[in-house]
Amino acid sequence: MPFSLEQVEEARQNIASIALRTPLVPCPCDSPVELYLKLENLQPIGSFKIRGAANVVALTSRAKLERGLLTASAGNMAQGVAYCARRLGVPATIVAPDTAPATKLRAVERLGGRVILAPFAEWWRTFETRSYPGVDATFIHAFDDEDVMAGNGTIAMELLEDLPRIDAVVIPWGGGGLSCGIANVLRELAPQVRIYAAEIETGAPLAASLAAGEPRTVEYTPSFVDGIGARMVFPAMFERARRLLDGSIVVTLDEAAQALKLVAERNRVIMEGAAACAVAAALSGRAGGGKVVAIVSGGNIDLDKFAGLVAGGA
Repeated sequence: MPFSLEQVEEARQNIASIALRTPLVPCPCDSPVELYLKLENLQPIGSFKIRGAANVVALTSRAKLERGLLTASAGNMAQGVAYCARRLGVPATIVAPDTAPATKLRAVERLGGRVILAPFAEWWRTFETRSYPGVDATFIHAFDDEDVMAGNGTIAMELLEDLPRIDAVVIPWGGGGLSCGIANVLRELAPQVRIYAAEIETGAPLAASLAAGEPRTVEYTPSFVDGIGARMVFPAMFERARRLLDGSIVVTLDEAAQALKLVAERNRVIMEGAAACAVAAALSGRAGGGKVVAIVSGGNIDLDKFAGLVAGGA
């Protein structure tokens, strides 16, 4: 079921003291697309995930919060949950895949979170069961949660205030909470806007699933694009995506690396790989022309890796 605009407005109030209202800036580029960047990398944890995490926490009873917080995440939601837990003075436990980048895991630990590394299948099962053996805590789902998506939907409210005439929005697809959260609002308030997910060639299950008309499993290879890319789409999120999105644009590692370099040169902005996929997809022209917004979902990339990509590509 879609969440309401009233829930998004409530989320906006809930997160006002924690999450930033991030800027929307033009990106000068040699392209027919008039590109704009929504800089969620400037959030306190370097990622949009603070919005959803903070909204869930605001709507959760103190008794449940006292049990501590639990999430499954490769890095950014982990930081969002750990950040909120530290503000509350409660413990946070993070179940992360054993392929998660060390940079993001260290950031979680700096925020006081406890990290449990798990094989991919066990990590994915945590999303399905919304629990982890031996951990008695309140689970915050990284994407399949109305309150998380309502928090993410506040981004759409800001976009429409800052750029009333938007032709297209391109959003990195990880679990789908960001894409569906933004799209849910835009379909209500600006139905003419084209909305596309962006995926990486090393793991693009949404594109395969949309083409097949049902959830499909694909091959997945880890890369510098660690915030998105997976073997499968969560069934509930697939149904939302099929209803809300115009499609998924799959980009190559080289296209993502070139986008990362372009934004560093033109805007002096550090993006992580997932965000670079949205920029690359927008620049490809496959989202159409006009005023196109790319959601810069985060900036949590290892600086040595970033320097290498800027210097030499993927």
